[in-house]
Amino acid sequence: MLENIINYLVSLVADWGYLGIFLLMALESSFFPFPSEVVMIPAGYLVYTGQMNLYLAFGAGALGSLAGAIFNYYLCYFFGRAFILKYGKYIGITDEKMAKFERFFNKYGEISTFNCRLIPGIRQYISLPAGLAKMNIFTFSLYTTLGAGIWVAILIAIGYYIGDQKELIKEYLTQITICLLIAVAIITIIYLYIQKRFKK
Repeated sequence: MLENIINYLVSLVADWGYLGIFLLMALESSFFPFPSEVVMIPAGYLVYTGQMNLYLAFGAGALGSLAGAIFNYYLCYFFGRAFILKYGKYIGITDEKMAKFERFFNKYGEISTFNCRLIPGIRQYISLPAGLAKMNIFTFSLYTTLGAGIWVAILIAIGYYIGDQKELIKEYLTQITICLLIAVAIITIIYLYIQKRFKK
């Protein structure tokens, strides 16, 4: 059954092309908990088979992620926390979760919009506190694109090299996620240290 689902997703991405990648990644990067793995890994496999261009697939994925993140950012920027809590409950954003996102952003600062793009389960929502804080949109877009670009590149690479070996995908994703979490911790520590020295 899993193989049939993956084959369907590969066919879906192939049929929709680069626009489909952009739209699905924008959806994944906004409120909806749509896993980017089911978009970019099939795209990587299609790059391997020659049905897609590597640079166009990467660009569509990264720009789609940025578009979804900016959507979330401006929702909070213009409508505020109360709006998100009122309607976010329908897609699982509770007051407790929102407070958690805000604490994380306030503690680690703007760099969290980069780091959190590499953390599953958080990457979709870090744009919300950034919008509430009215973070500079250029800085937000830069950090978001860098973080999303790294994640998209990793997923494409997985699809390219092991897209036809489905049993290895989950194993590799787990290992890569652990490595990314360690990298996020290191980057955050270095950023906070530099920021502290700069303030002094």
